[in-house]
Amino acid sequence: MTYKDIVDRVREVFEYADARNIFEHIAIQINITGEGAGVMYLEVAQRQVTVEPYDYYDHDGLVTIDSRIIMDVCDKKYSLRQAYKQGLLTYQGNERKWLACLNNITLP
Repeated sequence: MTYKDIVDRVREVFEYADARNIFEHIAIQINITGEGAGVMYLEVAQRQVTVEPYDYYDHDGLVTIDSRIIMDVCDKKYSLRQAYKQGLLTYQGNERKWLACLNNITLP
C-alpha cells in the first residue's frame, strides 16, 4: 500500500461523508504512520468534508494513526470514535472541534 493509495481511499470515503450537522470550519492534520506513511488533512467547510495530501499548518488538531487503522476506518471495521476510544489513534488540539468530528461525521 502506497501513500497515494491511502490518500485516494480516505478521500473516496470521507468526501462522501455526511457532515451536515457541522456548521463551523474544522481542519485536522492526519499523520499516517507505518506502510505508506505521510501527511494529509481533513477539512470540514460548508458542511462538506475535503481530504488533501498536504500539511495543514493552521490546523485545529493533529491525528496520528497507523495506515492499517485508517484503512480499517474506511472499511468500517472501526468508526473514528471507536479507534480513538481504543487508543488506536492519538489526537492533539482543540477538543471541541475533534468531538464535533467524532459526533457528526457519518461515513457512507
